[in-house]
Amino acid sequence: MEFRRHDRPFVIAGPCSAETREQVLETAKGLKDLNVDLLRAGVWKPRTRPGKFEGIGEEAIAWLKEAGNLIGKPVTVEVASAAHVELALKGGVDVLWIGARTTVNPFMVQEIADALKGTDVPVLVKNPVNPDVELWIGAIERFQSVGLTKLGAIHRGFSTFQKSPFRNSPNWNIPIELKRRMPDVPIICDPSHICGSRDLLGEVAQKAIDLNMDGLMLETHRDPSQAWSDAEQQVTPKELAAILSELVWRNPNSLDLEVKAKLEELRATIDGFDRDILDLLIERLEVSRKIGEYKKDHNITILQHQRWNEILHDREAYVKGKQLSMRFLHKFLEAIHEESIQQQTDVMNARKAEDA
Repeated sequence: MEFRRHDRPFVIAGPCSAETREQVLETAKGLKDLNVDLLRAGVWKPRTRPGKFEGIGEEAIAWLKEAGNLIGKPVTVEVASAAHVELALKGGVDVLWIGARTTVNPFMVQEIADALKGTDVPVLVKNPVNPDVELWIGAIERFQSVGLTKLGAIHRGFSTFQKSPFRNSPNWNIPIELKRRMPDVPIICDPSHICGSRDLLGEVAQKAIDLNMDGLMLETHRDPSQAWSDAEQQVTPKELAAILSELVWRNPNSLDLEVKAKLEELRATIDGFDRDILDLLIERLEVSRKIGEYKKDHNITILQHQRWNEILHDREAYVKGKQLSMRFLHKFLEAIHEESIQQQTDVMNARKAEDA
């Protein structure tokens, strides 16, 4: 199965959980005439605490397959163990996905990969719950190492303790880095788990498409208010149709020679700016090293909190009202400050070695 389309996003839709045969079939009927490529439903549901609905299990696979056959769509479920893999393949599931709580555990990922060795079942790997691109890449590589070739990634956001409008912070830089390092692996965005609420689904879905992601996974229920899990983030098939119809599908490249030429001109300007910025950063760090030598000679600590606060306040005032966000400014200054401290530390350590 190809998780990339050239005319529109690849779409995965269906209920968070398979609750009853009727619920699965009725939801599927509502999706029949939409641009849905893959029908999903949770059969095994990992829950944070015991006592909550943890899925119907094997019986629900038959409901999902019946629903898929009814509307002519392949089906997908989440698997979290080798036993799940065996039951899913036995039930004729077309595509498997690995959940975020499983991706975080290399032992479980390897167990599932070993169970799939010798097959060529398509597998989608969700990002781990924590923002760790290496762990995400490592999970994909485990499936590659056993010979699987039909692989994709799902970006569902990352757990955070920071106050946010999202259930899981999107941290868009992480899927962007995954795409840079593994360009042949399609990336599907899961706005449902990023948002945790249906109100922001359209906005996040459009952001994903603007970032050249390959598709969307959106949880869809016949009656979200009665859903047994994650009711707030699910939409009806009719609401899903509205979200999909409002998406602006953008091409990653243009064949128009005039457009290409203008982009190349603008990009060349940016390249020049980047080189200027890097030259200035190198000069700045040379000054930082001189400061480190001076501090060493006069027995002064490297970190000066008052000076750091002065830099922050001064630079904030300098960019106020300009097209530069405070969030970016702080990240930029913190990166420079961290490198400056490291440079000064290297200077002091080198002097200690010389003295010894």
